[in-house]
Amino acid sequence: MHLSLEGGMTEFLKIDGGEIAYDVTGEGPLVVLVPGMGITRNTYRFLAPVLTAAGYRVATTDLRGHGESSLGWDSYTRTDTANDIVALIEHLGGPAVVVGHSFAGGSATIAAARRPELVTALLEIAPFTRPQKPDLGALLRNGRYRTGMTRLMGVALLRSVGLWKSYLDHAYPGVKPADWTDYLAALDKDLRRPGRMAVVSAMGASAPGDAGAHLDGIRCPALVVMGTRDPDWADPRAEADGIVAGMPAGLGKVVVIEGAGHYPHAQHPDEVAAAMLAFLGERARG
Repeated sequence: MHLSLEGGMTEFLKIDGGEIAYDVTGEGPLVVLVPGMGITRNTYRFLAPVLTAAGYRVATTDLRGHGESSLGWDSYTRTDTANDIVALIEHLGGPAVVVGHSFAGGSATIAAARRPELVTALLEIAPFTRPQKPDLGALLRNGRYRTGMTRLMGVALLRSVGLWKSYLDHAYPGVKPADWTDYLAALDKDLRRPGRMAVVSAMGASAPGDAGAHLDGIRCPALVVMGTRDPDWADPRAEADGIVAGMPAGLGKVVVIEGAGHYPHAQHPDEVAAAMLAFLGERARG
């Protein structure tokens, strides 16, 4: 155990193929927060303390090949990350509420479907959970969507840290966190380490068909949180509704955060926390 890149205490879980870095704060029911690709667990720096204060034991984890987790894994699919989530929950003594952002939204779906006894509730933030077909009409009409897709495809092809940071700037429309400059500087330093952008590229090229195939297999309540200005979809609300429509009837719910982009938990953490806590409160009462 040692100080993490973000100043907390990092622990490591050995899994076949490498080590997953994580930290745990608080006491109470377990919540596991999993970030999307190209970022670290520090993306939850605003959300985790609110959940801890609300009486949860909160674990934040780095994806394989990201942050303080090791490189050199055989593959970097959503199913791989789902297996890492399951291993962490078992290690920490689950069950758990699982929160997955973007790429990891699909991973959280797989984990919930495959191991229902370990996942009591599922929260997907701006998730890539279904196979995507670029909307050519929207690409012509919607400048926000066109720019987002162009930069994401460029990152996958060129493995450019600068292009990834340009995408992040676009994916945080409007308000940015007060520590934005320092946050980007730390992320830049992390991603310029050898091999890191190759991992981001591999994850970006990994289609979410494995996650979409598990949507109808979840057995726990699920919340999909989407920002109205998320540039990764021509119609963010429609994408969220489509994800819920793939779940068993009555399990899924959508919350839309006005003005948020692809990172609502960092742009509008109070609103996301309120939505999450209300959802978890409803689950407890139910």
